[in-house]
Amino acid sequence: MKQNTGFIILITCVAALGGLLFGYDTGVINGTQFFFTKFFGLTDAEKGFAVGSALIGCFGGAVISGALSNTIGRKMSLILSAVLFTISAWGSGIPDETQYTLLIIFRIIGGLGVGIASMNAPTYIAEIAPADKRGILVSFYQLAIVVGFFVVFLATYFIGGGMSEEESIQTGWRTMFWSELIPCLLFLVTLFIVPKSPRWLITKGKDEEALAVLNKIYTNPDDAGQQLIDIKASLKQEEGANTSKISPVAKGALAIVVIGTVLSVLQQFTGINAVLYYGADIFESALGYGKDDVLKQQLLLAGVNLLFTFVAMFTVDKLGRKPLLVIGGIGMLVGFLMMGITLKGSTPGALTQTEGMMCLVGVLTFIAAFAMSMGPIVWVMLSEMFPNNIRSGAMSIAVAAQWAGNYVVSQSFPMVVGSEMNESPSWNGSLPYFIFAAFIAFIIFFVMKYVPETKGKSLEEVEGIWEEKYGKIGG
Repeated sequence: MKQNTGFIILITCVAALGGLLFGYDTGVINGTQFFFTKFFGLTDAEKGFAVGSALIGCFGGAVISGALSNTIGRKMSLILSAVLFTISAWGSGIPDETQYTLLIIFRIIGGLGVGIASMNAPTYIAEIAPADKRGILVSFYQLAIVVGFFVVFLATYFIGGGMSEEESIQTGWRTMFWSELIPCLLFLVTLFIVPKSPRWLITKGKDEEALAVLNKIYTNPDDAGQQLIDIKASLKQEEGANTSKISPVAKGALAIVVIGTVLSVLQQFTGINAVLYYGADIFESALGYGKDDVLKQQLLLAGVNLLFTFVAMFTVDKLGRKPLLVIGGIGMLVGFLMMGITLKGSTPGALTQTEGMMCLVGVLTFIAAFAMSMGPIVWVMLSEMFPNNIRSGAMSIAVAAQWAGNYVVSQSFPMVVGSEMNESPSWNGSLPYFIFAAFIAFIIFFVMKYVPETKGKSLEEVEGIWEEKYGKIGG
């Protein structure tokens, strides 16, 4: 089938800006928390809540995203998320010393935007993308996330690098939050040029509008017409059935939803966001770096994350989903074991130059392995593994569970790091990394046993794989 590649890439890039804001909004907390923690005088628990508060919003946004997506569509849901991003970016930079709660409120608002976008952006891309390009196109979403992290680390480096530590504590973190307004407005404006999802239009009985969109995606009208027929056939489980009448826990659906949700949650229990949110603390305490070194190492971390995301993008449709998940899992395991063993065997409270370098290599190995596997591939899998008639509801459950897992990790990490057990000579700061390593070992087992390969298959063919294993959904 001949495709209008330029048009497909354009609308994919616009939708993927939701991922860029996902990365920017969650990444900005890394640079800012290092300074606003001192500005507000926060305890470990309060710092954990300040960092994790946005994830409460993310969870809420993900919970409502399925119903929202079905009701107003993928496109309008993304427009709503862009508005929430903009409000949060502005409001997060305005609190004074007595308004810690106000910061939390605006972070939760931003989290709602992230939660809505994190379900709708990859779903929209998957529903627009031709089957043979879907892996790389959905990977644009993860690429945009890591570009967002890289850009925000670059922004915080230059903002913080031009100020003294005291200036950064007083005003620098505000400017870091406000810098997000630029991509927020870009996302909001460009969303008005993308079409609505043809699959969503068909569920609403708007076949002519859906065909018009498909004619823009496929250069041959016959191909567009065939796609319309295929989509309608996959949506019709029985006469008069539609997506809103099929429950994600219906017969034949529950196992699929459980597998997708577990995979989604495990992405967070790799420890990725402990590193991305608290990288500044890790570099300062575990590696003994100062303010300037912390900002430079964050930039290095973001650069590795970006580079290896490209590796995933250009191999996901060649090697397949499962091989990358397994290879990446092994790499993540090696990285955290290297860091944990080095910390555990070092002199309590101090690292030699060699030990510090080993820890840094371990962190970067973990980031590289995550970026080529669990980072992008989980989003690819989630966007394509759920059958049409449960996709919105199942994605909402899986993404909401992921944000719940993210909150647990983000809230607990500083508390585990500061615990007496972790600081004891027995662990010497290594406990969190061994915990994450155990989860990563489970991920490798889970992927090999339960996750199917979906490379090169249409969304309708993927549905057939599940039907063979668990029966017809709702049947």
